[in-house]
Amino acid sequence: MDIKLLKLLSQNGRYTLNELSVMTGLDEQEVAEKIKEMEKEGLIRGYKAIIDWERLDSAMVSAIIELKVAPQPDAGFEDIACKVMRYEEVESVYLMSGGYDLCVLVKGKTFQEVAMFVAKQLAPMKFVLSTSTHFVLRRYKEFDINLCGDEPDDRGRMSLC
Repeated sequence: MDIKLLKLLSQNGRYTLNELSVMTGLDEQEVAEKIKEMEKEGLIRGYKAIIDWERLDSAMVSAIIELKVAPQPDAGFEDIACKVMRYEEVESVYLMSGGYDLCVLVKGKTFQEVAMFVAKQLAPMKFVLSTSTHFVLRRYKEFDINLCGDEPDDRGRMSLC
């Protein structure tokens, strides 16, 4: 396993084999074999573009949902997390320490759509004790990518990104 190669791919999944070869000091064939091996082992799970949704007219609304749940005997949080992650609206699910159990990242077309998803799908689930919804108002950085645009928003700037 080559940590440097993994870090480079996580920064930019579109690097060519030639570019990765130059940056890692490996030849292109070695890079290709390492990537193929890591994909086969499930270490590399996929490649995804990071979209700045705020730049689109049809921007999506995102929310972070805190779920407190009752862990299940012999399954803990796994069964609940697996059920939650099957919803199309759900982007990510994390087991957390602290004040709540599961962190669920959700996307929808409107604030109301996200709120209704929480109210009608997540909150009534068996073993969900409570929910707390936090709407994402602006993304500044996501997956190590700076999303700060060149144009300040209409509130003005407090600091530069």
